[in-house]
Amino acid sequence: MTKDLTFAIKTVAFNEDYQPAENTRVTTNFANLARGERRQENLRNALRMIDNRFNALAYWDNPKADRYTVELDIVTVELTIGAEGKSASFPLIEILKSTILDKRTNERVDGIVGNNFSSYVRDYDFSVVLPEHNKGQAKFNIPESFGDLHGKLFKAFLNSDIYRANFGKPPVICISASSSKVYHRTENQHPVMGVEYRQDEFSSTDQYFAKMGLKVRYFMPPDSVAPLAFYHVGDLLGDYTNLELISTISTMETFQKIYRPEIYNANSAAGALYQPDLKHQDYSVTRVIYDRDERSRLAVEQGKFAEEHFIKPYKSVLDQWCASYAS
Repeated sequence: MTKDLTFAIKTVAFNEDYQPAENTRVTTNFANLARGERRQENLRNALRMIDNRFNALAYWDNPKADRYTVELDIVTVELTIGAEGKSASFPLIEILKSTILDKRTNERVDGIVGNNFSSYVRDYDFSVVLPEHNKGQAKFNIPESFGDLHGKLFKAFLNSDIYRANFGKPPVICISASSSKVYHRTENQHPVMGVEYRQDEFSSTDQYFAKMGLKVRYFMPPDSVAPLAFYHVGDLLGDYTNLELISTISTMETFQKIYRPEIYNANSAAGALYQPDLKHQDYSVTRVIYDRDERSRLAVEQGKFAEEHFIKPYKSVLDQWCASYAS
Protein backbone atom coordinates (compact mmCIF):
# COMPACT_ATOMS: atom_id res chain seq x y z
CA MET A 1 0.00 0.00 0.00
CA THR A 2 2.85 2.43 0.76
CA LYS A 3 3.97 2.12 -2.86
CA ASP A 4 0.67 3.68 -3.89
CA LEU A 5 1.68 6.97 -2.26
CA THR A 6 4.45 8.83 -4.07
CA PHE A 7 6.03 12.08 -2.90
CA ALA A 8 7.61 14.72 -5.10
CA ILE A 9 9.12 18.08 -4.21
CA LYS A 10 9.29 21.38 -6.05
CA THR A 11 11.30 24.39 -4.92
CA VAL A 12 11.09 28.08 -5.69
CA ALA A 13 13.27 30.87 -4.35
CA PHE A 14 11.65 33.17 -1.80
CA ASN A 15 13.21 36.53 -2.65
CA GLU A 16 12.06 40.02 -3.56
CA ASP A 17 11.03 38.76 -7.02
CA TYR A 18 8.92 35.88 -5.66
CA GLN A 19 5.46 35.50 -7.14
CA PRO A 20 3.15 32.71 -5.93
CA ALA A 21 2.30 29.97 -8.41
CA GLU A 22 -1.34 29.38 -9.25
CA ASN A 23 -1.52 26.25 -7.08
CA THR A 24 0.23 27.81 -4.07
CA ARG A 25 -1.83 27.81 -0.89
CA VAL A 26 -3.02 31.39 -0.64
CA THR A 27 -2.94 31.25 3.15
CA THR A 28 0.79 30.65 3.19
CA ASN A 29 2.82 33.37 4.83
CA PHE A 30 4.80 33.76 1.62
CA ALA A 31 1.83 34.30 -0.67
CA ASN A 32 0.24 36.79 1.69
CA LEU A 33 3.33 39.01 1.64
CA ALA A 34 3.78 38.75 -2.13
CA ARG A 35 0.50 40.34 -3.21
CA GLY A 36 -0.64 43.90 -3.76
CA GLU A 37 0.99 47.10 -4.90
CA ARG A 38 3.69 46.92 -2.22
CA ARG A 39 4.56 43.27 -2.76
CA GLN A 40 8.21 43.83 -3.64
CA GLU A 41 8.71 46.34 -0.83
CA ASN A 42 7.05 43.87 1.55
CA LEU A 43 9.39 41.09 0.51
CA ARG A 44 12.49 43.30 0.52
CA ASN A 45 11.75 44.57 4.03
CA ALA A 46 11.05 41.08 5.38
CA LEU A 47 14.28 39.68 3.92
CA ARG A 48 16.25 42.60 5.31
CA MET A 49 14.79 41.94 8.76
CA ILE A 50 15.87 38.30 8.52
CA ASP A 51 19.45 39.20 7.55
CA ASN A 52 19.74 41.84 10.26
CA ARG A 53 18.49 39.44 12.93
CA PHE A 54 20.82 36.69 11.72
CA ASN A 55 23.88 38.94 11.92
CA ALA A 56 22.88 40.23 15.34
CA LEU A 57 22.79 36.65 16.68
CA ALA A 58 25.89 35.47 14.75
CA TYR A 59 28.02 38.31 16.13
CA TRP A 60 31.37 36.51 16.47
CA ASP A 61 33.92 37.37 13.78
CA ASN A 62 31.26 39.71 12.43
CA PRO A 63 32.22 43.24 13.62
CA LYS A 64 30.06 45.13 11.10
CA ALA A 65 27.08 42.79 11.52
CA ASP A 66 26.89 42.22 7.77
CA ARG A 67 28.77 38.98 7.18
CA TYR A 68 25.80 36.71 6.45
CA THR A 69 22.79 36.59 4.14
CA VAL A 70 19.98 34.06 4.48
CA GLU A 71 18.70 32.55 1.23
CA LEU A 72 15.28 30.89 1.37
CA ASP A 73 13.55 28.31 -0.81
CA ILE A 74 9.90 27.35 -0.55
CA VAL A 75 9.63 23.56 -0.74
CA THR A 76 6.27 22.22 -1.94
CA VAL A 77 5.65 18.54 -1.21
CA GLU A 78 3.23 16.93 -3.65
CA LEU A 79 1.53 13.58 -3.14
CA THR A 80 0.33 11.26 -5.88
CA ILE A 81 -1.99 8.37 -4.99
CA GLY A 82 -1.90 5.32 -7.24
CA ALA A 83 0.41 4.53 -10.10
CA GLU A 84 2.39 7.49 -11.39
CA GLY A 85 0.41 9.37 -14.00
CA LYS A 86 -2.85 7.65 -13.02
CA SER A 87 -4.00 10.39 -10.63
CA ALA A 88 -3.35 14.07 -10.17
CA SER A 89 -0.83 15.17 -7.58
CA PHE A 90 -2.06 17.03 -4.50
CA PRO A 91 0.01 19.83 -2.87
CA LEU A 92 0.31 18.23 0.56
CA ILE A 93 2.54 20.64 2.52
CA GLU A 94 4.88 23.59 2.12
CA ILE A 95 8.00 24.08 4.19
CA LEU A 96 10.96 26.42 4.00
CA LYS A 97 14.63 25.60 3.41
CA SER A 98 17.31 28.07 4.49
CA THR A 99 20.83 28.41 3.13
CA ILE A 100 23.42 30.66 4.77
CA LEU A 101 25.71 32.70 2.54
CA ASP A 102 28.96 33.67 4.26
CA LYS A 103 29.95 36.78 2.31
CA ARG A 104 33.44 36.79 3.82
CA THR A 105 34.35 33.33 2.49
CA ASN A 106 31.73 33.25 -0.31
CA GLU A 107 30.62 29.83 0.95
CA ARG A 108 27.06 28.57 1.21
CA VAL A 109 26.14 26.45 4.21
CA ASP A 110 22.92 24.48 4.61
CA GLY A 111 20.53 25.90 7.14
CA ILE A 112 17.47 24.06 8.42
CA VAL A 113 14.55 22.62 6.48
CA GLY A 114 11.08 23.04 7.96
CA ASN A 115 10.86 26.44 9.63
CA ASN A 116 7.45 27.49 8.36
CA PHE A 117 4.78 24.79 7.94
CA SER A 118 1.68 25.04 5.76
CA SER A 119 -0.69 22.16 5.08
CA TYR A 120 -4.01 21.74 3.32
CA VAL A 121 -4.82 18.69 5.46
CA ARG A 122 -4.06 20.61 8.65
CA ASP A 123 -6.45 23.34 7.44
CA TYR A 124 -9.02 20.59 6.93
CA ASP A 125 -8.47 19.15 10.40
CA PHE A 126 -8.60 22.46 12.28
CA SER A 127 -11.10 24.37 10.13
CA VAL A 128 -13.51 21.58 9.14
CA VAL A 129 -13.13 18.52 11.39
CA LEU A 130 -12.82 20.28 14.77
CA PRO A 131 -15.73 22.72 14.28
CA GLU A 132 -18.02 19.95 13.03
CA HIS A 133 -17.00 17.64 15.90
CA ASN A 134 -17.74 20.32 18.51
CA LYS A 135 -20.95 21.65 16.97
CA GLY A 136 -23.61 21.71 19.69
CA GLN A 137 -21.20 20.40 22.34
CA ALA A 138 -21.19 22.02 25.78
CA LYS A 139 -17.44 21.56 26.16
CA PHE A 140 -14.74 21.70 23.50
CA ASN A 141 -12.94 18.41 22.92
CA ILE A 142 -10.71 16.78 20.33
CA PRO A 143 -11.63 13.47 18.66
CA GLU A 144 -9.24 10.63 19.45
CA SER A 145 -8.24 10.08 15.82
CA PHE A 146 -7.66 13.79 15.22
CA GLY A 147 -4.52 14.30 13.14
CA ASP A 148 -3.81 10.60 12.57
CA LEU A 149 -3.84 10.77 8.77
CA HIS A 150 -1.87 14.00 8.61
CA GLY A 151 0.70 12.70 11.08
CA LYS A 152 1.28 9.48 9.20
CA LEU A 153 1.55 11.27 5.85
CA PHE A 154 4.18 13.58 7.33
CA LYS A 155 6.14 10.65 8.83
CA ALA A 156 5.96 8.82 5.51
CA PHE A 157 7.44 11.87 3.78
CA LEU A 158 10.31 12.10 6.31
CA ASN A 159 11.03 8.39 5.79
CA SER A 160 10.88 8.63 2.00
CA ASP A 161 13.83 8.32 -0.35
CA ILE A 162 13.12 11.76 -1.76
CA TYR A 163 13.44 13.40 1.64
CA ARG A 164 16.74 11.67 2.38
CA ALA A 165 18.05 12.54 -1.08
CA ASN A 166 17.36 16.25 -0.63
CA PHE A 167 17.82 16.99 3.06
CA GLY A 168 20.59 15.95 5.38
CA LYS A 169 18.81 16.41 8.71
CA PRO A 170 15.28 16.14 10.12
CA PRO A 171 13.13 19.27 10.01
CA VAL A 172 12.64 21.89 12.68
CA ILE A 173 9.35 23.77 12.56
CA CYS A 174 9.11 27.05 14.45
CA ILE A 175 5.77 28.69 15.22
CA SER A 176 4.13 30.99 17.72
CA ALA A 177 3.60 29.89 21.30
CA SER A 178 -0.05 29.12 22.10
CA SER A 179 -2.09 32.04 23.41
CA SER A 180 -4.18 29.64 25.52
CA LYS A 181 -1.30 28.42 27.70
CA VAL A 182 0.91 29.85 30.45
CA TYR A 183 4.68 29.43 30.02
CA HIS A 184 7.17 29.24 32.89
CA ARG A 185 10.72 30.53 32.50
CA THR A 186 13.38 27.99 33.51
CA GLU A 187 17.01 28.33 34.52
CA ASN A 188 18.17 26.65 31.32
CA GLN A 189 19.83 29.02 28.88
CA HIS A 190 21.51 28.47 25.51
CA PRO A 191 23.85 31.03 23.89
CA VAL A 192 21.81 31.14 20.65
CA MET A 193 18.38 29.78 21.55
CA GLY A 194 18.20 31.87 24.72
CA VAL A 195 16.09 31.13 27.80
CA GLU A 196 13.98 28.00 27.83
CA TYR A 197 10.31 28.16 28.85
CA ARG A 198 8.05 25.26 29.75
CA GLN A 199 4.34 24.72 30.12
CA ASP A 200 2.37 22.18 32.14
CA GLU A 201 -0.17 21.17 29.51
CA PHE A 202 0.18 20.60 25.78
CA SER A 203 -1.96 22.65 23.41
CA SER A 204 -4.01 21.09 20.62
CA THR A 205 -1.23 22.16 18.24
CA ASP A 206 1.39 20.41 20.39
CA GLN A 207 -0.68 17.22 20.32
CA TYR A 208 -1.16 17.53 16.58
CA PHE A 209 2.57 17.88 15.94
CA ALA A 210 3.23 14.96 18.30
CA LYS A 211 1.28 12.74 15.89
CA MET A 212 3.72 13.94 13.21
CA GLY A 213 6.54 12.54 15.35
CA LEU A 214 7.66 15.96 16.58
CA LYS A 215 8.29 17.01 20.17
CA VAL A 216 8.40 20.62 21.30
CA ARG A 217 10.63 22.96 23.29
CA TYR A 218 10.09 26.65 23.88
CA PHE A 219 12.91 29.19 23.82
CA MET A 220 13.09 32.98 23.94
CA PRO A 221 16.25 33.92 21.98
CA PRO A 222 18.52 36.79 23.09
CA ASP A 223 16.87 40.22 22.66
CA SER A 224 13.52 38.59 21.84
CA VAL A 225 10.36 39.44 23.77
CA ALA A 226 8.45 36.14 23.71
CA PRO A 227 9.23 32.42 23.48
CA LEU A 228 8.90 30.55 20.18
CA ALA A 229 7.79 26.92 19.85
CA PHE A 230 10.38 24.67 18.18
CA TYR A 231 9.07 21.31 16.95
CA HIS A 232 11.78 18.75 16.23
CA VAL A 233 12.57 15.04 15.98
CA GLY A 234 15.83 14.41 17.85
CA ASP A 235 18.08 16.60 20.01
CA LEU A 236 17.24 20.20 19.17
CA LEU A 237 20.36 21.66 20.77
CA GLY A 238 22.72 18.83 19.84
CA ASP A 239 21.77 17.93 16.28
CA TYR A 240 22.13 21.38 14.74
CA THR A 241 24.94 23.93 14.61
CA ASN A 242 24.56 27.43 16.00
CA LEU A 243 24.36 28.88 12.49
CA GLU A 244 21.62 26.41 11.54
CA LEU A 245 19.62 27.35 14.64
CA ILE A 246 20.14 31.06 13.96
CA SER A 247 18.80 30.63 10.43
CA THR A 248 15.53 29.33 11.86
CA ILE A 249 15.30 31.93 14.62
CA SER A 250 16.01 34.87 12.33
CA THR A 251 13.56 33.67 9.67
CA MET A 252 10.65 32.66 11.83
CA GLU A 253 10.95 35.41 14.43
CA THR A 254 10.78 37.89 11.55
CA PHE A 255 7.60 36.28 10.26
CA GLN A 256 6.10 36.30 13.75
CA LYS A 257 6.92 39.99 14.21
CA ILE A 258 4.95 40.62 11.02
CA TYR A 259 2.06 38.23 11.69
CA ARG A 260 1.73 38.53 15.47
CA PRO A 261 3.26 41.89 16.44
CA GLU A 262 1.13 41.96 19.62
CA ILE A 263 3.27 39.07 20.89
CA TYR A 264 6.61 39.12 19.06
CA ASN A 265 7.02 42.85 18.53
CA ALA A 266 5.75 43.84 21.97
CA ASN A 267 7.52 46.70 23.72
CA SER A 268 8.22 44.64 26.84
CA ALA A 269 9.66 41.15 27.21
CA ALA A 270 8.02 38.05 28.67
CA GLY A 271 8.46 37.58 32.39
CA ALA A 272 8.88 34.51 34.56
CA LEU A 273 5.26 33.56 33.90
CA TYR A 274 4.05 34.39 30.43
CA GLN A 275 0.80 34.00 28.51
CA PRO A 276 0.78 35.30 24.91
CA ASP A 277 -2.07 37.72 24.19
CA LEU A 278 -3.20 38.76 20.71
CA LYS A 279 -5.18 41.60 22.29
CA HIS A 280 -2.06 43.15 23.80
CA GLN A 281 -1.84 46.80 22.74
CA ASP A 282 1.70 47.83 23.69
CA TYR A 283 3.57 46.78 20.55
CA SER A 284 5.26 48.19 17.47
CA VAL A 285 4.36 47.48 13.86
CA THR A 286 6.76 46.54 11.09
CA ARG A 287 6.99 48.08 7.62
CA VAL A 288 5.44 44.95 6.12
CA ILE A 289 1.74 44.73 5.23
CA TYR A 290 -0.04 41.52 6.22
CA ASP A 291 -3.75 40.67 6.13
CA ARG A 292 -4.38 38.39 9.10
CA ASP A 293 -8.18 38.41 8.75
CA GLU A 294 -7.90 37.23 5.16
CA ARG A 295 -5.61 34.40 6.23
CA SER A 296 -8.11 33.15 8.83
CA ARG A 297 -10.95 33.22 6.32
CA LEU A 298 -8.96 31.46 3.63
CA ALA A 299 -7.89 28.72 6.04
CA VAL A 300 -11.53 27.59 6.16
CA GLU A 301 -11.87 27.77 2.38
CA GLN A 302 -8.72 25.74 1.87
CA GLY A 303 -9.75 23.20 4.47
CA LYS A 304 -12.92 22.64 2.44
CA PHE A 305 -10.81 22.48 -0.73
CA ALA A 306 -8.78 19.64 0.83
CA GLU A 307 -11.97 17.87 1.82
CA GLU A 308 -13.40 18.12 -1.70
CA HIS A 309 -10.29 17.33 -3.72
CA PHE A 310 -8.32 15.00 -1.42
CA ILE A 311 -10.13 13.61 1.62
CA LYS A 312 -13.44 12.59 0.03
CA PRO A 313 -12.21 11.34 -3.38
CA TYR A 314 -9.52 9.14 -1.83
CA LYS A 315 -11.17 8.32 1.49
CA SER A 316 -11.17 4.54 1.12
CA VAL A 317 -7.55 4.44 -0.07
CA LEU A 318 -6.39 6.83 2.65
CA ASP A 319 -8.28 4.91 5.35
CA GLN A 320 -6.67 1.63 4.26
CA TRP A 321 -3.22 3.17 4.01
CA CYS A 322 -3.54 4.88 7.41
CA ALA A 323 -4.66 1.63 9.08
CA SER A 324 -1.75 -0.31 7.57
CA TYR A 325 0.98 2.30 8.01
CA ALA A 326 3.41 1.36 10.77
CA SER A 327 4.61 4.65 12.22
